[in-house]
Amino acid sequence: MQDRSLSRRSLLASATAVASAGVLAATAAPAAASERPAARDARLRRLIAGMSLEAKVGQLFVAYFYGHSADNPDQSHVDANLRELGVRTGAEAIAAYHLGGVILFSGWTGNIREPHQIADLTNGIQRASLALSTPVPSLISIDQEHGANTRIGSPATQMPGAMALGAGRSISDARTAGQIAGAELAALGILQNFAPVADVNVNPANPVINVRSFGADATAVGKFVAAQVQGYQRAGVVACAKHFPGHGDTGADSHTQLPVITHTRPEWERIDAPPFRAAIAAGVDSIMTAHLQVAALDPSNDPATLSHPILTGVLRGELGFQGVIVTDALNMQGVRTKYGDDRVPVLALKAGADQLLFPPDIGLAYRSVVAAVRAGELTEARIEESVLRILRLKDKVGLLDGSPYVSHREVDRVVGSRKHLATAARITERTTTLLVNKSDTLPLRRRQRKLLVVGANPVHPADSTRFALPTFADSLDDLGYDTTAIATGRAPDAATIDAAVAAATGRHAVVVLTDNVGATSTQRTLVSRLVATGVPVVTVAVRNPYDIAQLSGVRASLAIYCWTEVELSAAARVIAGRVDPRGTLPVPIQRADDPTRVLFPAGHGLSYDD
Repeated sequence: MQDRSLSRRSLLASATAVASAGVLAATAAPAAASERPAARDARLRRLIAGMSLEAKVGQLFVAYFYGHSADNPDQSHVDANLRELGVRTGAEAIAAYHLGGVILFSGWTGNIREPHQIADLTNGIQRASLALSTPVPSLISIDQEHGANTRIGSPATQMPGAMALGAGRSISDARTAGQIAGAELAALGILQNFAPVADVNVNPANPVINVRSFGADATAVGKFVAAQVQGYQRAGVVACAKHFPGHGDTGADSHTQLPVITHTRPEWERIDAPPFRAAIAAGVDSIMTAHLQVAALDPSNDPATLSHPILTGVLRGELGFQGVIVTDALNMQGVRTKYGDDRVPVLALKAGADQLLFPPDIGLAYRSVVAAVRAGELTEARIEESVLRILRLKDKVGLLDGSPYVSHREVDRVVGSRKHLATAARITERTTTLLVNKSDTLPLRRRQRKLLVVGANPVHPADSTRFALPTFADSLDDLGYDTTAIATGRAPDAATIDAAVAAATGRHAVVVLTDNVGATSTQRTLVSRLVATGVPVVTVAVRNPYDIAQLSGVRASLAIYCWTEVELSAAARVIAGRVDPRGTLPVPIQRADDPTRVLFPAGHGLSYDD
């Protein structure tokens, strides 16, 4: 790790010594606050004019690499980079493909360990970018939606996810959450966040969006999307509304197949379009495409990512979006079903995309675009249109002002600050939703201290060493309870259920964490057996709020929309009566026995004052 006192100035001086002084000066020319768009574009076009075709094409790609360091990864990550990217390190990938962007992941790529390591990593990425023949800083990105899609965990501030914010009903809270999240990303050197999700979750069976959406009401979702866009961008981070033209009404996951949206054009205008219109009105910097078919917008049934009628005709032409269009990850099966990996990036550019995210073979994708230009299928002018849009973003967030680096002092000051953590806790407390509370079971009385906590135990979205159930039990213990915890999982077998039922003896209450309970789920059996003991049973749905439709006989039920520490801690405080449940459902819950009937409407939510 670098010395934490190392300044931006000394880092920049080091990079400058590596880079070509003349071209770097053109790159780093600061944009005056009052600079007119025409003058800005003229300055950026001069930078583009100094690029080779290869450098221009490289600016379009946002790629991954393995390792916690851009130039000194662990040997296992060197091996993975050689196998998948044809290079040893992230720095070599930037040099080989002239990359304009990099995306960071937790877990499988090993990019994310802790905040100071992330700062060192992003500074290393920028040094590699400024060592190119045309030194342009990288736009470093991440999928930090919070909630179920979290890449950077504690000690960074954890915010509630989209559906939880929808349950909280506060547009101001959504904006604040975006601004805090954006400020912490910026302090780490990550200036593009692929959030917020603008999809309207009108399909309870949606396997990929669900709690990543703010809810089922298009107008309300639009307000939350606009607020988060404003929050992120006020913090100096590029926001990205996704997934255009709308991924909220599908029963298929575009990671593994090509979903089909059957909405008519009027239905699309009413259900899917409003959040994207709201994002554009709020000045969103970028919009991500979806890998799905929408025949009402393009009868060819090409994936939207590859559809000129959808991206250029609808998004740019009808909705008037002039920012950066970024593809969803090009390694997803939804965009690879009709065309080969050599054709997909070329067709995406022809459709109107600007940034090409996460191709499965960066070498093949890069060479294919260069070859398409040289063959005349794509013009160099078309490439330059996208490069200009990307450079506008880099210029807007200050990457071209000569200081693309971050300091450890700023990491210490901003990331996981006491003020941020306190604000996140207050916001999250307003999202916990009480669905059922028979005989005022909650809050638990002072004498009800002996608790059994059982159920699903999902791993933390950003930390494979931390799990939901012990985290929740610890939160209850911290509040004075005597808790026994048994992780029974999402599919408990008969022996596991028997053990949980036996452990309920002598307990004042049983709290069951549930996770995506379906009609055939043995989580239903677990709950019904526990109910039969006569011990009060409280369920806590840690993901989708729909679980309660499959459960009967419970005395109380909460929906918390995710299982990160901030949501679990808020749920514990609600159970203990330290705070009043204030969330309301942002989606309706249908009856399990008759999905045409509503069990709990959107807006339902009890409080202890009811």
